[in-house]
Amino acid sequence: MKRNNYFDNAATSFPKPPEVAAAMSRYLNEVGGSYGRSAYARAFEVARTVEKTRDLLAERMGAGDAEQVVFAPNATYAINVVLRSVLRHGGRVLISPLEHNAVTRPLAALTSRYGGSFELLPHRADGRVEPSRIKEMVTSDTVLAVVNHQGNVNGVIQPLGEIREQLGAVPLLVDASQSFGSIPLTVDDWNIDFLAFTGHKALLGPTGIGGLYLRNPAEVEPLVYGGTGSASESFQMPDIMPDRFEAGTPNIAGIYGLMAALETQPASCHTREEYQRLIEELHSLPSLRVLCAERFDHQGDVFSFYQPGSDPANLGRRLFDDFGIESRIGLHCAPLAHQTLGTFPTGSVRIGVSRYHSANDFSYLTEALRNCLQP
Repeated sequence: MKRNNYFDNAATSFPKPPEVAAAMSRYLNEVGGSYGRSAYARAFEVARTVEKTRDLLAERMGAGDAEQVVFAPNATYAINVVLRSVLRHGGRVLISPLEHNAVTRPLAALTSRYGGSFELLPHRADGRVEPSRIKEMVTSDTVLAVVNHQGNVNGVIQPLGEIREQLGAVPLLVDASQSFGSIPLTVDDWNIDFLAFTGHKALLGPTGIGGLYLRNPAEVEPLVYGGTGSASESFQMPDIMPDRFEAGTPNIAGIYGLMAALETQPASCHTREEYQRLIEELHSLPSLRVLCAERFDHQGDVFSFYQPGSDPANLGRRLFDDFGIESRIGLHCAPLAHQTLGTFPTGSVRIGVSRYHSANDFSYLTEALRNCLQP
């Protein structure tokens, strides 16, 4: 098997299953047609594909009603849909200490414009939220909590079910960008209110397609208004789902690719034990600090490392220049996470593992780092 040196899967996954490109090419070159607007064979096939993809997504996230899943360009867009609606009258928001700028930037803008604030949920040193301490933070003006299921710097997996239980009546928005496709989700069982996701990471789909799950869609205002192919006689957006949140023609080629990814998820080339061994071996390297979960059973497929007193950019560049290892250097669009973990403002070198990595790939990464750390 050819060695896989691509460890930037937390940014976007590579490689993809070959069926993804084939499905997108088939749509562009053979099928064509729009979605929800016309009545002929091509349009009917597109509609079947879009709705089948919606059904597959709902099944994967444990949602009983597929119409509560709407398509969006990416998770950032989906997060903004919820935040801009919930915070249009201000309010207090509780967030995890590992949130991405997809959450913190809109929160900063919206609380500045409409009033309100956002505060960190109680957590451990690795950023994992402590559910037992949540109730004491909930106040009458708390309108929302936001938690990323898996951190995009150290890969910590948050206890969503316990967090949801302790929040009481406060709605919970989950950013599942890093987890959806690699960690089981059950939005119905956990009573998740909103879940934003993307297709191009652990799901192994193309870029430009993601979506949003809404438990109670009527409580959220659309971010974009326009044509839906339904209720066209009215200037008002339709209330029916999923049309209420799907103005304009969707990324149909992306949906074809995402459906192919959902139908052809490959088996992992490594075991969980081999992944654990990788992290343990990196922990043992002198002068290297590894950012990961305190407990391995809380560890997702992302982690980072750095050398104290050294710019991580130097280590990341050497890994690529000398060993061809592709990683992500810096703050990873998550300065809050790095502040929490004590690596702000320089950041770290991030490793994103995929199911296409083998134990041999892990050994190569370990030896490359061992060489880079030699004086």
